Amino acid sequence: MTAPLTTTGPPSALPGATGPGDAAPARTSAGARLSAELATTPGRLALATTVAVVACLLLGVTGFLAGSNQSAALDDAQRDAAQLVGTQELRNDLVSADATATNAFLVGGLEPAEARERYETSLSEAAQALPTLAATAQGAEETADLSTVSDSVQRYSGLVESARANNRQGFPVGAAYLDQASAALRDEVLPTLDEVAVSTSERVDDDLGSVSLAQALLLLVLLGLVALGAVQLWLARRTHRVLNTGLAVASVALLVGGIVATAAVLGGNGVARSVASGPYAATVATSQALSLATDAKSMESFTLIKRGSGAEFEESYQASIAEAQTLLTDAADAEAGADTGSDPLSLLNAWDAKHAEIRKLDDGGDWDAAVAAATSTADDSAGAAFAAFSDRAHEEVEATSEEAVDRLGSAATTAQIAAWVALVLGVAGAVAAATGMNVRLKEYR
Repeated sequence: MTAPLTTTGPPSALPGATGPGDAAPARTSAGARLSAELATTPGRLALATTVAVVACLLLGVTGFLAGSNQSAALDDAQRDAAQLVGTQELRNDLVSADATATNAFLVGGLEPAEARERYETSLSEAAQALPTLAATAQGAEETADLSTVSDSVQRYSGLVESARANNRQGFPVGAAYLDQASAALRDEVLPTLDEVAVSTSERVDDDLGSVSLAQALLLLVLLGLVALGAVQLWLARRTHRVLNTGLAVASVALLVGGIVATAAVLGGNGVARSVASGPYAATVATSQALSLATDAKSMESFTLIKRGSGAEFEESYQASIAEAQTLLTDAADAEAGADTGSDPLSLLNAWDAKHAEIRKLDDGGDWDAAVAAATSTADDSAGAAFAAFSDRAHEEVEATSEEAVDRLGSAATTAQIAAWVALVLGVAGAVAAATGMNVRLKEYR
């Protein structure tokens, strides 16, 4: 019998076996072939073609991303700024309704029809604004907060109606209902709205900060331009030909795309900064000042309603007026060019002077004259002075908020257009660069 054939030694010794040591020569061989190809002019031209095409696409893609990201950030800032203004205007409507109701309570009996109409208008505008703000709120927490505000406003309205009914009949309990209504507004509604306003303001700040982040991508745009320039310089030295039509077209496309993207991104960043420190800052400050002054108007009425025991309300009035004056000064600094003599700060000071006259009458023991001065609607009355301030402040808020929203929207549109321009020119440049380099490659085939 023949013994079976046996072999000894490592598997690599078997015929046809491949050992682990054979992979390195394969890799070395591939590297050697690549080095050999790059040592030839056609190989280097192929590499230069790849670099030129990638440089064009890099500029197009990064330009597109920079413009698109900035456009999205500007859109977010525009949306959140409008939401913040809407929240503050809602707050102003509510404190305005409360100030009107409180002032009308001083008259006793059936309040003036004009005051009743102002109250209902302010409350109606607040009720209409709530669903809109809730629909555009960011996050479940803000939506829930605004829903809570809606319920509290309904309760406030019911308490005011009870105060009106009792006051019309001369029942002292009407003042208690008015106190409850005011407490519901200041303890439940206004703090919640302030929380929503703070979170929205933080989002606006984040949005405006994100606008500047797009500038980092401009470094890649510059890198693309440098890479394409390096390819052209190498090609000119290698072929002794100064002009390559394809690369020249690609260079023009990239230069235009780079300039458009850079101008749009830097311009958008400038717009964001100027809006943040200009009309947006003025809008927020003026709106807050209007809310504080309107609340002070309520405190003026409560001081008289309490008849000698309203010192805490007068203290609250003074604190609100002082803060409102500071805010209006900030608003004037942010939005230069206000008309002296008719700006909100001057009108607020004029009303504050009228308030001082009311307090002088009340502190002097002439309560009836103080109430008459506080509830008068004559042209030179405290009511007329406050109305002038309120109307002017509303005009300022509307004008500056519209300016802020329009400028942010315009910058967002410009950035998005620039993004597409950069992308189209980048792709066109890549095609032109490949075509131009292919002409040189054909000379070696």
